[in-house]
Amino acid sequence: MANIIAVVWDFDKTLIDGYMETPIFEDNGIDEHQFWGEVNDLPKKYLEEQNVKVNPDTVYMNHLINYVRAGKIKGLNNERLRDYGKRMKFYPGVPDIFQRTKNLIEQNDIYQEYDIKVEHYIVSTGLTEIIRGSRVADYVDGIWGCEFIEKRKEDGERVIDEVGYTIDNTTKTRALFEINKGVGKTPGVSVNTSLPEENRRVHFINMAYIADGPSDIPAFSVVNHHGGATFAIYPPGDMKAMKQVEQMREDRRIGLSPDD
Repeated sequence: MANIIAVVWDFDKTLIDGYMETPIFEDNGIDEHQFWGEVNDLPKKYLEEQNVKVNPDTVYMNHLINYVRAGKIKGLNNERLRDYGKRMKFYPGVPDIFQRTKNLIEQNDIYQEYDIKVEHYIVSTGLTEIIRGSRVADYVDGIWGCEFIEKRKEDGERVIDEVGYTIDNTTKTRALFEINKGVGKTPGVSVNTSLPEENRRVHFINMAYIADGPSDIPAFSVVNHHGGATFAIYPPGDMKAMKQVEQMREDRRIGLSPDD
């Protein structure tokens, strides 16, 4: 067995209460609910108008770019996204939980006898640069998210202009396999590298995936299938979110034992 335990976290509504883009809308006087309503309408709009399918999980990135081009959002670039990361309002105990769990292992002589380590990862359909600028960045061992390519305007200002990299609810599973195989940690290893399970850096059975809802079912399924641990969370007192999590448990999407 490998000696690494990997805890993989979603971000929005898992580590923070809401969406990471909220400060962008606040600073630019944009109605957040209207923006997301427009985003939700885009798949139908493009299909009817152009017979083009778009990814509903990541089309919000194109909509942000369109807002920048229209001047509704001023000067949004990767540096500013990292600044927005400093304004993330985390749930109580975050990011302390990242270091505390590592300390539990590092300060236990039995675990240390076998050189067992804990690593934390974030896999999100949100924006990588915001996460990189937040307080959790110093505590995690890898971040998967969506990224923009910038362009330089005639006045020299840099702004987001193209979609660079995306993670959606299905490709989160790709990130899990990259963690499993050690992509970015083991030289020469990519997600398509053929590796026997016993030679992979993080065994799925040593992986825990923590997220908030049905959009994470593909990732839950992969971790469950390979014997790992899955947890869905909800804010205290939010009965709607609690019922959603309970339904996933009843549907055997989360919290399965190795014998299930």
